[in-house]
Amino acid sequence: MTTDKRIIPIALPSVGEEEWLATRDVFMSGWLTQGPKVKEFESKFAQFHGANFGIATTSCTTGLHLALEAMGIGEGDEVIVPAFTWVSTANAVLYTGAKPIFADVSLKTNNIDVEGLKNLRTAKTKAIIPVHLFGLCADVDAIKAELPGVKILEDCACAAGAKYKGRFAGTLGDVGAFSTHPRKSITTGEGGVLTTNSLGLAEKMDCLRNHGSSVSEEQRHVGPKPYLLADFNEIGFNYRMTDFQGAIGTVQLSKLDQFINERSKWANYYSEAFSDISWLITPEVPDGWRHAWQAYVCYVDPAKSPIPRNELMEILQQKGISTRPGTHAVHNLGIYKKLYGFNSQSFPNAYLCDQQTLAIPLHNRMSKEDFDYVIQAIKEIS
Repeated sequence: MTTDKRIIPIALPSVGEEEWLATRDVFMSGWLTQGPKVKEFESKFAQFHGANFGIATTSCTTGLHLALEAMGIGEGDEVIVPAFTWVSTANAVLYTGAKPIFADVSLKTNNIDVEGLKNLRTAKTKAIIPVHLFGLCADVDAIKAELPGVKILEDCACAAGAKYKGRFAGTLGDVGAFSTHPRKSITTGEGGVLTTNSLGLAEKMDCLRNHGSSVSEEQRHVGPKPYLLADFNEIGFNYRMTDFQGAIGTVQLSKLDQFINERSKWANYYSEAFSDISWLITPEVPDGWRHAWQAYVCYVDPAKSPIPRNELMEILQQKGISTRPGTHAVHNLGIYKKLYGFNSQSFPNAYLCDQQTLAIPLHNRMSKEDFDYVIQAIKEIS
């Protein structure tokens, strides 16, 4: 006789009948691509985060690309990015023809290390992309102090609903780029949203996501002369979200505060439970920050841990507990080694984070029994 093993995914989107029903109106309207539902989602997303404008995209990656293009970043420019982040942060810079300049990260926050940023600035430095990794905002005020006049594009992929000193992520710099991938707190499947307070940047990004068209498809079709094609004065892209996604996103957005509050409760539960494990360093939240808890990421101290991080992950996997490294050190990936000749120690803190961070399950479909099961499994290793 066999018994079912408990399976706890690293992440699971919290979607259901309400989101499913929201797509019915889209089906019935006949307007399936970017249209009124996307417009509603954009408006409500921007309003939630205290931004003047929201621009929905196909992903956070395409959002980053759009924002850099709208900022005028191109060939010969340099953009500072953290070395510990998802690869798309750096890739988006390369899409424009500019060069990513890597900065090391803080072992305490996993975010870009502000110290030393001045040394990275050159006459070619046009922008910086601070990443609000795992839902904790980077110290944007300190970045501004170190790099006055440099454009700031926030990578908010993990940070919907996060706050920094009372201000929402996505309003701390020139543009914020969010993800609505299923591993994030709220989802539209694939997708992303840009936020900005700049009318000029909003109009430019809106134009570029729609092939460079002078008007959107919705504006043209509901206008007085829908039979006339738009003019094209820019070389743009097709980075438009569908109305199916917009409808789902609007429902998800209405639950964001609830989702973050629940995640915060269980993140605190984890931290308290692990407080007596000397080799497991749990995440800290500075005063004045609101962590969005896209992920709960610990650091396994290699000097104290009874077993290596990867062996720990294997044991947990055998017990049905999904884990991941926090993310990867981009400079240690094959393509970036090839392009720039990096080695693992080029950015030592980023490499340590790559090798020693541990993300454990945290999502809105977990029960108390699930959390207790994860805690017990890790304590048994101690």
